[in-house]
Amino acid sequence: MDISLSNVSELAFQQLYLSVIGTLVGGIVGFALAVWVRRRPRWASVLIGLAEVIQTIPGIALLAFLLLAFGLGDTTLIVGLGLYAILPILQNTYEGLVSVDPVYLGIGTGMGMTPGEIFRQIELPLAFPFILAGLRIALVTSIGVATIGVFVGSGGLGTLIYRGLQLIDIQVILAGAIPAGLLAILLEVGLSLLERKLSQNVKSNT
Repeated sequence: MDISLSNVSELAFQQLYLSVIGTLVGGIVGFALAVWVRRRPRWASVLIGLAEVIQTIPGIALLAFLLLAFGLGDTTLIVGLGLYAILPILQNTYEGLVSVDPVYLGIGTGMGMTPGEIFRQIELPLAFPFILAGLRIALVTSIGVATIGVFVGSGGLGTLIYRGLQLIDIQVILAGAIPAGLLAILLEVGLSLLERKLSQNVKSNT
């Protein structure tokens, strides 16, 4: 099998692309739900609980269920990654929004700001480090889960790992496993540094 640098790079980019798209899909859902339940703690507990249930389903089992609905291809993997991304983004966004000091909300109200303006200009900026933390967890998780996308006809570095297992070729397995691991590490470190910087900026501005 071709394991040239260009081939590995192409598969790595494909895996990153699928992971980002899947995370964005779940992120949008998780963020919207968090915004909706930020004033509804009972609903927040229910939705976070449901998201936790999804999180406990093994990746290969979840993709197998989704395969029945979406068939072979990238769509099944993207939907699966999206479902896994909902919990960290929903939970972190919710925690970030409810942790905003009511004093700031009162100041915004006193200045005559509308609820929408208070959300966009006060709540969202203060909660953004929490949101970014959820995004980091979701994206790194997606990179890992995306490696089994090969079992549902998707692409990515899992293609090399699966082919290596078929051929019992350690070199081919490592050609897929090492870049996948490095990709997850780079995203974890990069987003952690960005998250720390944003947290410091928020603290200095408050």
